[in-house]
Amino acid sequence: MNTLKKLFDNSHKAISEGIYEINETIPKSKTDLIKSITENKHASLITEVKFSSPSLGKIRKISNPVEIAQSMVEGGAKALSVLTQPYLFEGSPEYFMQIRKNVQIPMLMKDIIVDKIQIDAARKIGADYMLLIQSLFDIGLLGDIDEFIEYGHKNGLKVLVEAHTKSEFENSLRTDADLVGINNRNLDTLQIDINTTKNLLEGYDKTRIIVSESGIETPHDIQFLKKCGASAFLIGSSIMKSENIKENVRSLVNAI
Repeated sequence: MNTLKKLFDNSHKAISEGIYEINETIPKSKTDLIKSITENKHASLITEVKFSSPSLGKIRKISNPVEIAQSMVEGGAKALSVLTQPYLFEGSPEYFMQIRKNVQIPMLMKDIIVDKIQIDAARKIGADYMLLIQSLFDIGLLGDIDEFIEYGHKNGLKVLVEAHTKSEFENSLRTDADLVGINNRNLDTLQIDINTTKNLLEGYDKTRIIVSESGIETPHDIQFLKKCGASAFLIGSSIMKSENIKENVRSLVNAI
């Protein structure tokens, strides 16, 4: 079974186990992320709190997610991406809520959204953004992406739609997504190539804020991706693996 189908099935499993049944409602950030990105003179980082991944397995020993998030904010991150998917990522809505109560910047609920129940949860836990994976819609595992985006917008959420191939990217640009992400990782093979961002943005007449995701490790990577046309950078594993998260984030922010 390819990884994407496994992720899809895991989300259904998490739904059936009541992971997304949330009993409180937390306010989201008052900061406009798009405005933050467009006005930022440095690199706009969306840093990710995740303890495991399908490709790397365990990334960091599970410790206080709030302390990790605060280090990222102190380093200059413009937004946080927090995993809420329990399987393969060791994430949880609980971690998200703990962080949301302690930071002011915008937050993305990072999950494989397959059902509106998860969008309801995103609203309750104080997410500013939710993630939709274009390929799940393109290969027919899910129905109409516009319906999911509209439901998110009705619930006060902004939407990041993520693409990996040229056709997915073109399809994502036709949606009302607030941000369009280019995932440098192939979710079938888990291979990473940061040239994916370069290839997809060649000839693109830039009308949207593009977020480059996955495989970003050094200031040089950020400079390269910025030159390719990316406006923001979603970075998880390389930061989570680092000894000093705050300084690592700061050095990446100052790449531009």
